Amino acid sequence: MEDMIKLEKGIDGQHKVICRVYQDSHSPGIFNGKNPLQFSFPLLLLEISLIIVITRIVRFILKPLKQPRIVSEVIGGIIIGPSCLGRSKTFSAYVFTDNSAFVMRTIGVLGFVYFLFLCGVKMDLMTMAKPGKKQICIAFFGIVIPIVSSGIVAVLVRKGLPQELAAGSSLWGVTSSVAITAFPVIYTIIKEFNLLSSDLGRVALSTAIISDVIGMQGLVGFEASKQGEGRPMAAVWYILSLIVVTTFIFNGLRFVMLWIVKATPEGKPVEQTYIVLILLGVMVMGFISDFLGLAIGNAPLWYGLAIPDGPPLGATIVEKSETIIMEILLPFSYVYIGLYTDIFSLSGRWSSLKPLFLIVVTAYLTKILATLAVARFYNMPPRESIALSLILSLRGQVELILFIHWIDFKVIRQPAYFTLMVLMTTSVTAIASPLINFIYDPTRPYMINKRRNIQHNPPNAELRIVLSIHDAESVPGFISLLEVSNPNVSSPFSVYALRLIELIGRASPLFIDHETRDGDSYVSENYTSSNPIHNALKFSHESEGEYVEIHPFTSVSPKKSMYQDICELALTKKASLIILPFHKDWLYMENNIEGVAAHKNVQSINFNVLNHAPCSVALLVDKGSLKGRLHNSCSFSMHHINHHFAVLFLGGPDAREALAFADRMTSHPDVSLLVIRFLSHDGEGDDLIEKKLDDGLVTWFWVKNEGNSKVTYREVVVQNGEDTLGAIQAINDDSFNLWIVGRKQGINPVLLQGLQSWSEHQELGVIGEYVSSVDLGTTASVLVVKQQILRDQRRASRLARAFKDCVRPGTRTD
Repeated sequence: MEDMIKLEKGIDGQHKVICRVYQDSHSPGIFNGKNPLQFSFPLLLLEISLIIVITRIVRFILKPLKQPRIVSEVIGGIIIGPSCLGRSKTFSAYVFTDNSAFVMRTIGVLGFVYFLFLCGVKMDLMTMAKPGKKQICIAFFGIVIPIVSSGIVAVLVRKGLPQELAAGSSLWGVTSSVAITAFPVIYTIIKEFNLLSSDLGRVALSTAIISDVIGMQGLVGFEASKQGEGRPMAAVWYILSLIVVTTFIFNGLRFVMLWIVKATPEGKPVEQTYIVLILLGVMVMGFISDFLGLAIGNAPLWYGLAIPDGPPLGATIVEKSETIIMEILLPFSYVYIGLYTDIFSLSGRWSSLKPLFLIVVTAYLTKILATLAVARFYNMPPRESIALSLILSLRGQVELILFIHWIDFKVIRQPAYFTLMVLMTTSVTAIASPLINFIYDPTRPYMINKRRNIQHNPPNAELRIVLSIHDAESVPGFISLLEVSNPNVSSPFSVYALRLIELIGRASPLFIDHETRDGDSYVSENYTSSNPIHNALKFSHESEGEYVEIHPFTSVSPKKSMYQDICELALTKKASLIILPFHKDWLYMENNIEGVAAHKNVQSINFNVLNHAPCSVALLVDKGSLKGRLHNSCSFSMHHINHHFAVLFLGGPDAREALAFADRMTSHPDVSLLVIRFLSHDGEGDDLIEKKLDDGLVTWFWVKNEGNSKVTYREVVVQNGEDTLGAIQAINDDSFNLWIVGRKQGINPVLLQGLQSWSEHQELGVIGEYVSSVDLGTTASVLVVKQQILRDQRRASRLARAFKDCVRPGTRTD
């Protein structure tokens, strides 16, 4: 091996001469007496593994504390740096040598570059085309007031700052950097907190985009002034380069991207060659940006903005690159930050650090107060105003990039100042994040005290229903169910059909009303053309005439927050029922990995809707028993077709809601109904209040239908769950087309005793899962109904559970 001499520049601007032994790339193996850590390639693999493992462990530890990923990964980077492990001479000598630290920093910069590019792809600048007054004012005052206030403090404490930091251009850079609201940071964190589809999340995102545009002007001014210090023409060349690069990107590359979109056949993926060239172009843009002194992240961000977000191009780029960028490259970026962060450098430096601390704290506090004041001025509720001010104060990747930029411009030369800024940035986000989770609950508006269910819907009033549609396979079953539910002139249906599409390739979720074209008009076309789902519903509406009104909507949002759009639509439209899909194929896909994954996603949505819905909810297990009969006819008319339905009434609010829904069907001329009421032997386990409510509804139902020959009512007395299943098997004669059951609320536990093993599809309840399974051997579809839980009922239920836990500690209460 050969000796090697290297001249290295530190953060303080001083040069150090380092002598080291030249490293070969590959090790011949430990059994040849060679230490693998003395060779570059195995050392790099160890470093990559160590970085990912440490950041993952920190994320796992801090997640219960409601800390976002950025906080965990910055702390992970600090652990690797000179503040912790890097302080060990052994660790530095064998694992993170000065040579490998150079590699870490290079890959770290690459990670930040691709992160900004990806955020640019997801950003939708069309939001700027029609911003609301509230968002504009919040963005404007949320930047101007912190800049002014921190600027005043900066002037007052200027004498205590180092010479390079006390320069006018440097103070402008510091005040503008700490006042901005960075869209990439806000988007990443509120997505992690599942707030994208909430009202607050939408306001925060649109405000952040406007703030980014305003803040970008301040940062450009900072860079131009630093370029022109002592060299006025350098500032002129900087501005000219900026104009040329942005013009080339938005008036040149933008049209290339639009051509790629047009050249891609509808429904087909973008060609792999285009994706590779676009991702390669990120490096080219980074090189051009750095070559012209525009800050290495600027051109990649603008390049991402030039790519149309959403399908097909933006979605494909995000889908193919997001994992490698976020999970592999970006952790190196945090190691880069950690290698420059030295907590021990703060020791004994408070007097010199105090001025910068006061400037930054002033900016952060005034930003929170300014945002809060403007939000309250526009009559936002106090909780939402506080949460919004905290969200817009979040700090993250963009601020860290700016701090590195300060080093490049020699705004800060001493490690203590960089460390202070990193710790303050991380602390603000670490403090604000749990407060946001505590203050703001996006599901809170769904908990209402107004009854919105079928049982209490007036008999001669309109029934409002929300359909949750994931794919075209669910539509025929929904149409069939609506028809047999007997819409008529005295009780018509208003059906709000919500088509759910996963958000990929863009940051801002969409909620499109296809009747009013309310939503993003540019993007809406990507989700409305050649839509078989809405076309099928439109045909159904035409066949039903004036008794069913179909109102089509489309939601484009992350799967985790789709339930919020469903509940929000039900709340705003004052719906009495939400109908969710449960396809029969999901019952038999244990060996189908893709099918299981798809079912888990829909199952999660269904569970969230069941837990938070502002009205009653029904799950339809569509086995085609209704659809097949309907399709025997040339139209969707059900004349001359007999349908045999069965209601399994086990008591409780869910069972009462199921019976009320079935009662609507009894007026249909082609529907016959069998109602089986299950009672416990000698009333064992009965809740007296629930029993009286059950008796009242069953009596009303029987009196109402006593003269209806198509309605049959029976009672069965059972002693346990086995008897219950036996009774269901006894009446199953393959003549039924639909089983209607309550989910689980209020069922006498004696009726289900011994049936705890039925838990694979808990959203259906024990009886719903059984009648849906192959064990019963029926082809009938199943409708599982859950009645709305009022806000006061939720509170009473929580208090009851808490009381039971206090009286019988350690016992389980469901």
